[in-house]
Amino acid sequence: MISNFKGKTAVLTGGASGFGLECARIGAALGMNLVLVDVQKDALKEAHDALKAQGATVMAKRVDVSNADEMQELATAVHERFGAPHFVFNNAGVGAGGLVWENSLQDWEWLLGVNLWGVIHGVRLFTPMMLAAAKADPSYQGHIVNTASMAGLLTPPNMGIYNVTKHAVVSLSETLYQDLKLVSDQVSASVLCPYFVPTGINQSERNRPEGLKAEAPTQSQLIGQAMSDKAVSSGKVSAAQVAQMVFDAMQADQFYIYSHPKALGNAQTRFDAIVAGLNPPDPFAERPDIGVQLRQALRG
Repeated sequence: MISNFKGKTAVLTGGASGFGLECARIGAALGMNLVLVDVQKDALKEAHDALKAQGATVMAKRVDVSNADEMQELATAVHERFGAPHFVFNNAGVGAGGLVWENSLQDWEWLLGVNLWGVIHGVRLFTPMMLAAAKADPSYQGHIVNTASMAGLLTPPNMGIYNVTKHAVVSLSETLYQDLKLVSDQVSASVLCPYFVPTGINQSERNRPEGLKAEAPTQSQLIGQAMSDKAVSSGKVSAAQVAQMVFDAMQADQFYIYSHPKALGNAQTRFDAIVAGLNPPDPFAERPDIGVQLRQALRG
């Protein structure tokens, strides 16, 4: 929970675009110190310069969040310049789809590295720093927000590798919240579960490391990419709106942050089936036409 953001420090991974950049813009307007972290060099410089021109104090770091050494260097640099941060947004993420057995080892290493290990590194490096600050200063307030997805609460087909990483982030975040409540009233956590929001994640292949380059895509992966492009680009909720939800949640100490609460009906159906011991329900019950199209495309 953070009641006042002025003069506080925010660390934002994936900070050069999407939710990260929009949260940085809000933070700048509220008078926060900003640490922008991203792997996109040009976009990072552009974001840094734009926010600095608005009068914000900005530090930009090109970091691969999956790399433990680079994340350690980031944490050290943040502490040396600003002390313990108050808002840590473990937000960097990439996407890939296809039938789960068709994903290559490189696919798994890339998505697990960014989507899960990036969050793990952010949690393990910044949480102790924040708790130490809280112990030293009764007025200190800190909040960690981890970006998962509605795919962390559902199991949509043909995107299993992404689902796995996001389910893990939800579990990690829930446990982090509970663990923090055991030891401090000054540091808390939230998990962001967006649905389809135009952020550019459907084009994340552009940032794939050379050593983890994809093999020739399979038919299921091409189909998954096309469906993702259509769904993400047609999203009606903006990244800026979601960023405001993040700040509202921090002020209210609200754990779950949903961009599309109506999508929770699918989650409820899934949870009911789990409790009842039933087989996983039809993921296309509300949109059977999509299910028909996907089956025809994969079997054709």
